[in-house]
This record gives sequence, C-alpha cells and structure tokens, in this order.
Amino acid sequence: MSEFKLTRFAPTPSGFLHIGNIYSFISTHHLAKKNGAKVLLRIDDLDRERYKPRFVQDIFDSLDFLELPSDQGPRDMADFEQNHTQIHRLPLYNKALEELRNKKVLFACDCSRKKIEKMNPKGYYTGFCLRRNLPFDQAEITWRIKAKMHMDVPFKELNLGMVNGKLPGILTDFVVRKKDAMPSYQLTSLVDDIHYGVDLIVRGKDLWGSTIAQVFLSKFLPENTFAQNTFHHHPLLHGPNNQKLSKSSDVTSIQLLRKTGKKKEEIYGMIAEAIGLEQRPKNLEEFGGLVL
Repeated sequence: MSEFKLTRFAPTPSGFLHIGNIYSFISTHHLAKKNGAKVLLRIDDLDRERYKPRFVQDIFDSLDFLELPSDQGPRDMADFEQNHTQIHRLPLYNKALEELRNKKVLFACDCSRKKIEKMNPKGYYTGFCLRRNLPFDQAEITWRIKAKMHMDVPFKELNLGMVNGKLPGILTDFVVRKKDAMPSYQLTSLVDDIHYGVDLIVRGKDLWGSTIAQVFLSKFLPENTFAQNTFHHHPLLHGPNNQKLSKSSDVTSIQLLRKTGKKKEEIYGMIAEAIGLEQRPKNLEEFGGLVL
C-alpha cells in the first residue's frame, strides 16, 4: 500500500531553472518513487510582475533535456496556458480570502516595505496596523493574517516525525493578499496543495518558515487535511563562494550550462558534487537512495 498519493514540483517562472531546482526535483522524484506517490508539475505563475513566458518554456525544456518526468500537470506551454495556469484558479484563492475575512482573522494594512524596515531593521512587521481598523476595500491595502512571531506550529517532518516549528520573525502577521489585490504565495501554494490533494511536500530548507505559515493558515480554511501532510525540507545547494543559488543569477542555470556544451550526464555530476556525493550519478535513476 502506498504511504502517500501525490507530491509536487512547483517552480516559479521568475528566472531560468538552476541546478538547485533540479536537485529539488530529483529529491521529489525519488521520495515519490519510494513511497508509491505520483508527481504533479505545478508552475506557480501568479506573480505577473516577475512572470515571463520564456521562463515557463525553460521549465519544459530543462525537464525534457534532463529526462525528468511528471505524472500530472502541463505537458507543454500550450497545455499550461490553456489548462494549468494559476490564473484559472483565482476563484479558489478569492473564496479562501473571503473565508479568512469572514472569520475575522485578517486585518488591513497600508504599511510600505520601506516603512516596515524603518520600524524594524530586520524587516519584521511590528503590528502597526493591527488595531487601526483600516477598510479592506481601500486602495493599496494588503491583507494580513494575525500570526504572532515564534508561535509554535506542529507539523510532520518526514525523517523526524512531529516537530514544533516556530514562525520566523519575517513572517509575523504575514500577507495573504497583496496591494495589487492578488493573493500571496503563502495562500496560493496552500490552496493549490489542498485543491490537488498533495500529501507529501518536498521543498528546500529555506522554505521551512513557509511550511509553518501554511500549516497555521490551513486551520482557518474549511474541509482540508493540510496540517496532517508530511513535509521534507532538503538541504540547499550553494554556488561559488558558498552563496545561495538564485534565479537572478544564471551562472548555474540549465539553459546556460547547455549553451556552454554541458551534457545531461555532466549536469547530474555537478549536482552530485555540490551535495558531496562520492559517486557521480549520470542520470535520474542513479540518484536513487543517494538523496533521501
């Protein structure tokens, strides 16, 4: 009997995929295979300021080049735009926002990022608008959920069992609807996972705080078992000088590596070296048992 039903690979089309993204997909693939789960390709494209069609196409091109399969989700650019873009799920996100508003767990905020940084040098939200009772339908207003810094949120980590996560300061009273009236990442990612029935979530350790925020948020939405999901937070790959890999720098992007003549076997070797493996797998299947 399968322990899990569905996991997902959820890249954002805000830059070209890099080897860190591929490492995450490798981990997702092998955890799914080990536990009898299917893999959903879900492209998180709702941030239209950063969205570029060429970045979506790069996702398909890179996964195809490296022979990385998915069981569900878009097969190509046309299929994505017609059937899978997050824009089609806006009614689901807006329904969730209304649920939260009706439960009176939200408040309206007009603080700019610059103002927040002035109030706290680390960029932590200080609760300035919590009791100002600003109208939710005012222009240039964000919707925040009442979420205290360092509050305990239990969740199940794959190799550790139940753990108590503490909401990081940067996610105090985190945003669920942005000033442009679009839902935030924390809300859309949660609603999508509930919508598709994802029960195993694989992500990097840099998203540990997002897991805590989303488990907390899920408790205010009806008819979901998100808080009972299992999570796996894998280590991050780092580039030259030990800096975190970023889509804003394409030094380790699959696109650039392909342009410089790298074969898929060499790219897999680079990933193996980056995570400290003595062996040098040359394809996806050879990573089995080495990344879990």
